[in-house]
Amino acid sequence: MSGPRFRLRRWLRRHHPLKHRQGPRDPRGSEASVGTTGEVERVRRQYLESEQRFRALLESLPRVAVQGYDRDRRVIYWNEASTRLYGYAPEEAQGQLLEELIIPEPMREPVILAHRAWVEQGVEIPADELELQHKSGERVPVFSHHVMLNEHTDTPLMFCVDVDLSDQKRAHRELDFARRFDHLTHLPNRETFEAQLDEAIAECRRRDAGLVLIYLDVDHFVEINDAFGYEQGDRLLIELTRRLHQATRASDLMSRISSDEFVIAFPGFQREDVLTQLVHKVQQVLRAPFLIDGSWRLVTACLGLSLCPDNGDTARELIRNADVAKNRAKLDGRGSVWFFDQQLHDELLHQHRLVDRLEQALDKDELSLHYQPQVSAVSGRIESLEALLRWQPAEGPPISPAVFIPLAERSDLIHRLGDWVMEAACRQRALWREAGLAIERIDINFSGRQMSRPDVFQRFEDCLARHGLGPRHIGLELTENVLIEADDRILEGLRRLHEQGFRIAIDDFGTGYSSLSYLKHFPVTALKIDRTFVRDAPDQPEDRAIMEAAIFIGHRLGLEVVAEGVETLEQLTLIREMRCDLVQGFYLFRPMPALEMERVLGGLVAGSPGGSG
Repeated sequence: MSGPRFRLRRWLRRHHPLKHRQGPRDPRGSEASVGTTGEVERVRRQYLESEQRFRALLESLPRVAVQGYDRDRRVIYWNEASTRLYGYAPEEAQGQLLEELIIPEPMREPVILAHRAWVEQGVEIPADELELQHKSGERVPVFSHHVMLNEHTDTPLMFCVDVDLSDQKRAHRELDFARRFDHLTHLPNRETFEAQLDEAIAECRRRDAGLVLIYLDVDHFVEINDAFGYEQGDRLLIELTRRLHQATRASDLMSRISSDEFVIAFPGFQREDVLTQLVHKVQQVLRAPFLIDGSWRLVTACLGLSLCPDNGDTARELIRNADVAKNRAKLDGRGSVWFFDQQLHDELLHQHRLVDRLEQALDKDELSLHYQPQVSAVSGRIESLEALLRWQPAEGPPISPAVFIPLAERSDLIHRLGDWVMEAACRQRALWREAGLAIERIDINFSGRQMSRPDVFQRFEDCLARHGLGPRHIGLELTENVLIEADDRILEGLRRLHEQGFRIAIDDFGTGYSSLSYLKHFPVTALKIDRTFVRDAPDQPEDRAIMEAAIFIGHRLGLEVVAEGVETLEQLTLIREMRCDLVQGFYLFRPMPALEMERVLGGLVAGSPGGSG
């Protein structure tokens, strides 16, 4: 019988300690010979057991490949782990040269020289990480340790102990990928992108060329995740990445730097002459609808642009300034585009600081509610009040709601403001009820951002319950767009309030979608005609016609109609002729703080036109 294992066994037998234990024949005769024979048999069994344990050890290491090579580097031993690691069966490997079996071509000559130096000069081969060669030709990463047995003889044997490092190398590559790339889109992450962008900027500087950076933010991506689930949102981002790749050159750079935000760098372009083309190229990516939850849906994105060197000469500067421009674009609505400039940066920085001050104002008691009466156009009687938020900082002039409310709506601060207004209005209404003042209802404004909060109706009802109030005491005012964009949850909540008898008014009517036909589909009880129509109605036939139509259709649908922004007697006279129900405006009453409102309600100030102005 022959083979690598048996050659190993023969070598072990030749070099096993048993050979050294056998001495000269015992001269004492057969009895001594019998004793010696027994001792030899015992030692032989120990040898066989030792050999079996050694072989079992070599075969029991599933990820440790062990090979034995003779003086000429031909295989004399090949365990099962070597077969798994390198692909050769033992019978294929037996007798083959080491360098022709698993050593890649560039390493063969150094391996031969190293083996020869060990055999002839005793220079050991150090343990090291190597990439050896599989039968298929693929590289195999191993940690290789070498042992020379029977050294300084004519029959030296070298054993190689190779530990498979494939899993460790794979884990290292995956960890390195996770550190440098986005796991979903496989695009460079922000850190990697910044390094690439700095290199591109340096190259553009050497070539005296420019660079354009576009910051892309998918509009309302959170709503896509909430409505259809994160899996659908991920698919959209993957498809968007694929399209962006198709629309860009190999030299362009791209990164996903947050959930729904991408940056794309276009090196080598010369200043403004190509900006329109680049913007168009990116927007074209979004022209075709995306498949979301089985339906094709249009998706838009806001874009912010910065230029190198005009808006910065480092990656961080360009990304920051493009982000500033993108945030300004979002103020203009879906699909908007803005270019960075210093004035824009200063404006947004001012707004950011104003939001911080507004948050502090909530804690410093700088906010208050003013109340503006809604008066019967026929009798002049105060029918209800609208609560209007005011901000008077401890230092400096008052800040207009037209300035700070839009800023609050673009952040989560609108929810704190909304809760504060609800609580303050309900508390004031309860106080006036206890004082016996002749006032029915206070109306509160709700923004679209507030209505998107899942528990907004529960918080409203809880606030009413804390103060013992109901539909007669508090009403709601919403803009047209809130209703048009409302989902089933919002509509169901409004229908429940409508059935309980709450007044629900559409504020600034005519400035949004300006459609009267949808009114029958929504749970509303009143229309408030926007002040722009009231202001121009006496002199503009078109505005007068719109007002007449709104009042007529509102009445036919059983809705109460309110005219806002009445500032002159001429406007008031026209509104009365049109048989509008309620009037609100400076000509009658300006918004006033609670104490002044109490004097009006108590009859201390006449309720005649201009009485509080």
